[in-house]
Amino acid sequence: MQVMIFGAGYSGQAIGAATLARGKAAAGTTRGPDRLAHLGSRGIIPYLYDGEHLSPVLRGAMLTTTHLVQSIPPGSGGDSLLRLTEGDLKRWFPALTWVAYLSTVGVYGNHDGAWVDETTPCQPKSARAVERVRAEAAWREAGRAAGIPVAILRLAGIYGPGRNALVNLHRGTAHRIIKKDQVFNRIRVEDIANATMFLASSNRAGIFNVTDDEPAPPQDVVSEAARLMGVQPPPEQDFETADMRPIARSFYGDNKRISNAALRNLGFQFAFPNYRSSLAELWSSGRWFG
Repeated sequence: MQVMIFGAGYSGQAIGAATLARGKAAAGTTRGPDRLAHLGSRGIIPYLYDGEHLSPVLRGAMLTTTHLVQSIPPGSGGDSLLRLTEGDLKRWFPALTWVAYLSTVGVYGNHDGAWVDETTPCQPKSARAVERVRAEAAWREAGRAAGIPVAILRLAGIYGPGRNALVNLHRGTAHRIIKKDQVFNRIRVEDIANATMFLASSNRAGIFNVTDDEPAPPQDVVSEAARLMGVQPPPEQDFETADMRPIARSFYGDNKRISNAALRNLGFQFAFPNYRSSLAELWSSGRWFG
């Protein structure tokens, strides 16, 4: 197995670590030359990719890639890798046997707190979610044309070491925004990585929600983090009057409970199925700050 991760950021690096832990080779791309050494220090073979050009050295690595993970969000012009390769996976990745496209549960849109699963029709509201739906379809079509299985991983809100409510409290940036009946799912970054490897091990195709078991109000997560730290949680703020950036406010427009049963029914076990056990592990292990 030769894994290539386009977009080796927070989730991509976790996938790289999980790949290496299984004794397999991992490569990854970054936009910044200053990030190459960081990826290399983690054992991930680093390549530059700016979304506009495929360098000769990167094209060479693509020839031996067996498992491709696309973690770069699309733009208004669509998925950059599909655009540059004209969707011809067999030509650019002749050794390829499996693709993972990392998407988002935002494609489902708002369901007023109701449960959704992979059979629920997408009704994206934001431009970002619309772009994701189009990218999902484009990757599935590219896979179909090449005869290569494509797994679409729809991710909930990502957190983990260095990115969590404990860190936000420590930095004084945590907020308890109250919107009646609002819930979110979330997912620990290590579970994203392990789910990716689980699906890659059998070249499994399909759409999979990668999310925890317990959709919960966001203020409850902050309160639990404060309890673990032994500090007072920040005061509650009403959503309607809270001072929030537009992008943060937009996330509250989608309210749903997301099922992960499809992935569980294949035999995958989440290491961090809810925010309470996950925050407790981050705090007790000392890994909460990254």
